[in-house]
Amino acid sequence: MIRLHHVPGSRSFRVLWLLEELGLPYEVRPWSLTDGSLRTPEFRALSPAGRVPALDLDGETIFESTAILQLLTERERRLAPQPGAADRAAFLQWLAFAETQANIVQALNIQHIFLRPPEARSPALIRLETKRLALTMQALEAHLTGRETILSEFSAADCAFGFNLDALFRFVRADAYPALAAYRDRMRARPAYARALTQDGDSLYSRDFYEMPND
Repeated sequence: MIRLHHVPGSRSFRVLWLLEELGLPYEVRPWSLTDGSLRTPEFRALSPAGRVPALDLDGETIFESTAILQLLTERERRLAPQPGAADRAAFLQWLAFAETQANIVQALNIQHIFLRPPEARSPALIRLETKRLALTMQALEAHLTGRETILSEFSAADCAFGFNLDALFRFVRADAYPALAAYRDRMRARPAYARALTQDGDSLYSRDFYEMPND
């Protein structure tokens, strides 16, 4: 049995989506960001940084989402260029870029959603991280113009952006990113994405858009 240790709206959605694309049987073990369970010895034995995802697979537990994506695609020999393939370097590059972008999304999530009271938030940091997010979106916009997917066909590189896709246009207006917006809509239309979304749980977001502060 494959077991995914999962928190709604987190990087573990990447793995959830890939499992659905691969058609592998799995179960979800839900955890919470707010009840302290990720800091318990039980969970730290699965993921030493106390973060999801962790994946029970073939008798061992693997942590770090992009490592899990690579491992699953190598195990199944599907949805990724295999080691030695001409576009393997591009695949690994975009996995890493998705993580770079995800770290910025996480910083904005913390500022806009998790910090309490609102006075604890840093307008300067929100402005900085929003501008950094826009830079990564500009790179994606250029890459996706005239393309359907991150590589020449759908792959786990697209799944790596799964955590990001629901967040990007909540912090940066979509107007300047038509190719990226169209890509997001294509990914959302995939049946496996829809199935993963039903397994994911409640969204983190209570607003369609989070304004950047002026002061």
